[in-house]
Amino acid sequence: MHRKSQYDGIMDLKEIGLAIKERRGVLGVNQRTVSELSGVAVNTLVAIERGEGNPQISTLLDILDTVGLQLEVKPKLMEYETV
Repeated sequence: MHRKSQYDGIMDLKEIGLAIKERRGVLGVNQRTVSELSGVAVNTLVAIERGEGNPQISTLLDILDTVGLQLEVKPKLMEYETV
């Protein structure tokens, strides 16, 4: 039996890291280039792409902006709400 997580439907850091890595591939740029353009250390970028660490939101936003991705915040459906 799968217990419903409070985070169901929300990307975790591994998924965000994978999205960044895939986007870099689409753009044809390497980690060093994204690091230089975003002002984020390459080691930090590598860790984020691996789903490791606990980056500051500003760091994550800088990387996302550099590769043309955005973070979206929206209300989630609560258990007591209906669709």
